[in-house]
Amino acid sequence: MKRTSATALVVLALVAGGLGYLIDQVLTVSGRATFTPSGFLPVLLLLLAAAVLAVAWPVRRSVRGRTPGRIDPFRATRAATLARASSLLGAIMTGLGAGLGTFLLSRPVDPQVGSIVAMAALVASSLVLVAAALVAEQFCTLPKGPDDRQPDDPATGVPAGH
Repeated sequence: MKRTSATALVVLALVAGGLGYLIDQVLTVSGRATFTPSGFLPVLLLLLAAAVLAVAWPVRRSVRGRTPGRIDPFRATRAATLARASSLLGAIMTGLGAGLGTFLLSRPVDPQVGSIVAMAALVASSLVLVAAALVAEQFCTLPKGPDDRQPDDPATGVPAGH
């Protein structure tokens, strides 16, 4: 399984940022109040970050050889998949919060302090989730062994494609 690329995270954040800005623009044009996420959402994202690290920690211990026996490969796969999904969710929520906040700050009327604090908390907790998920994904990475050569590696003597 390939690691989550920084490019994918940045693209998701930019697309979600544009959507967040567009959502508030449409709401304002239609005469409705702008969207403000719940104050509990950043707390949930931080709890998810802690859970992702907690799920990946036993895999790390097993990879490092600090746990007797082997870890179940399905458990390691689930931990890596959860980490990847969490990093993608964190990127989306970072972009969404940044887009909503950008819209609020671009208006000629000063926004309420509570709205700005909610957006800042959302962006900060989302960035923490991305960082925790990337660390958890690193925890689930197996070290390269001597048998893990690429087909075009000169040490194998077999050219690529043969």
